[in-house]
Amino acid sequence: MICVSVLPETVAEALELIERAENHYADLVEVRLDSLGEPDELSNIAGCSRVPLIATNRSAKCHGEFRGSETERKQILLKAAGNGFEYVDIELSTSELKDTVSDVHEMGVKPIVSFHDFNQTPSLPRMEEILRKEIASGADICKVVTTAKSAEDNLTVLDFVSKACKSAKTICFSMGELGKISRLLSPLFGGFLTFASLEKGRETASGQLTIQEMRVAYEALGAI
Repeated sequence: MICVSVLPETVAEALELIERAENHYADLVEVRLDSLGEPDELSNIAGCSRVPLIATNRSAKCHGEFRGSETERKQILLKAAGNGFEYVDIELSTSELKDTVSDVHEMGVKPIVSFHDFNQTPSLPRMEEILRKEIASGADICKVVTTAKSAEDNLTVLDFVSKACKSAKTICFSMGELGKISRLLSPLFGGFLTFASLEKGRETASGQLTIQEMRVAYEALGAI
């Protein structure tokens, strides 16, 4: 599955970007709430989408745009869970993680517990340790995203996801220019989904391909 990630500043922009992603046949849309200036209108976003939405609110320490307190960040995520978003992305480093995951579950929403390494690709044992922590937190989907410093790092994450997907629904690839291969191939190795940008210039993370580029590549590979 391909999830298009968007970073809107207003509800109107969010609706426009979601509609455009749907027109490009995105399977899901991640709405980055970091910069959204109208968090009280989240129900207006989810109610207008034909595809499942992921609510994400990245903190500054995770290279996001949200500058409020940790409590405020979590409140926005819980508000999204209560207003029609099907998935909520919760960082592994979130305070009171298990309670937050439990709260999301109680609303009938699927929690994605995520870990990002913006400096490197950790060893396989380290990634396995992260996966165990995410599973123990109650995650419905586990996300382990690294940064590729060499072409070989793609092999590491693809090896990891091919094994991890047998234990849990897993999202795993490497960021950065050198990580594009793993972004593309991860779903073919068992990854739950991969992320794409809507178009060039709208990337929400380093190394994202556009959804059009990914679809062309999958067609060439005979994957769709």
